[in-house]
Amino acid sequence: MKPKLKSVSFEDTAKAFKHKSDEELKASYRLFSWLNRRSVVDFANWLASLKFTLDLPITQRIIKSTVFHQFCGGESMQESMKVVENLKQYGVDSFMDYGVEAKSTEEEYDNTVKHLIAAIKYAEKEDAVPVVTSKVTGLIDLDILEKMTSRIALSKEESEHLDRARKRLKLLADAAAATQATTKVAIYFDAEESWLQGGIDLLVEELMEQYNRDYPVIFNTFQMYRHDRLDYLKQSHEYAKAKGFILGVKLVRGAYMEKENERAEKRGVPTPIQASKDETDRDFDLALAYCAKNIQSIAFCCASHNEASNAYLCELIDKLGIERDHPHIYFSQLYGMGDHLSFNLADARYNVAKYIPYGPIKEVIPYLSRRAQENTSASGSMSREFKLLKTEMKNRGLA
Repeated sequence: MKPKLKSVSFEDTAKAFKHKSDEELKASYRLFSWLNRRSVVDFANWLASLKFTLDLPITQRIIKSTVFHQFCGGESMQESMKVVENLKQYGVDSFMDYGVEAKSTEEEYDNTVKHLIAAIKYAEKEDAVPVVTSKVTGLIDLDILEKMTSRIALSKEESEHLDRARKRLKLLADAAAATQATTKVAIYFDAEESWLQGGIDLLVEELMEQYNRDYPVIFNTFQMYRHDRLDYLKQSHEYAKAKGFILGVKLVRGAYMEKENERAEKRGVPTPIQASKDETDRDFDLALAYCAKNIQSIAFCCASHNEASNAYLCELIDKLGIERDHPHIYFSQLYGMGDHLSFNLADARYNVAKYIPYGPIKEVIPYLSRRAQENTSASGSMSREFKLLKTEMKNRGLA
């Protein structure tokens, strides 16, 4: 008779922050107290927009000791290993993300590939790093992705550029595929804006068809705040079944809503974004259910900070009789956020990982700016992260 499975609760802040010492907890509490002040965040983002300030040693020290320390693993993969080892002690894996965004030269593209292959080789030796994440926009010109999405014919020069991009992607896929006899490292490719995503979908699907035969090596990201993505998920699965490969799926709600809506309005075209958050939540949970019910032919990650969706997937896994540590299912949250989800999920023996960006401070500023904005409450009320930290501060007698 199997032992009774432990139920998961996201209210347990003792478990959520057990990986933090009192001093680390207090530092996070102070940081989030500042991030709840919109004026502070707006000023910091303005300062970061002045590129010359990022070269000042004092600016780099301030950033590294505050937001960078909270949300990033380190300036290099080696520096991030301390974070990986700490999380590993509590049953939380790490998804490594070289946090360099859109580039524009062949030299920059090749340098990104070099860093990503180094991360894959590190992950091969570290069983707590099952995934390396990448942005296709760090490997190819954005104009070409936009033309591919719009089905516009490429020039001879652009076609040659696309061929070189495919070779870069193949180098990454080959490196990950080479680990399948040992630690099985996968690559998650991030989603981008809708006018680039069609090109990304095509390139990533090509890789999946080639590499996801016996084990899910390649994953595409589906942004469920788009009203067409649930249908696209199902279409992708039907195609995968017909071609005989495992569909790799990372489910997110989405990150470019304001930009998408503004662009659609300017162009006088329908927005790809759902009409309401409720519709986004509905499609996200329907996607979770679809993936879970097709667990043999879909491997997926619930990349979400939404408590209801995480709880729903926990219920689905147990209801469908799926092993909690099934290799086709992962939960994931960003490093520095959502600890009440990650550590409580790990304690209940689900597969869970932190998404850990790393790289030079100047390169990860766009990522850090987004994290700061996410944690700023427009209404002036405390963010969820700050409330949880405050609760644990009181529990430990520190506040």
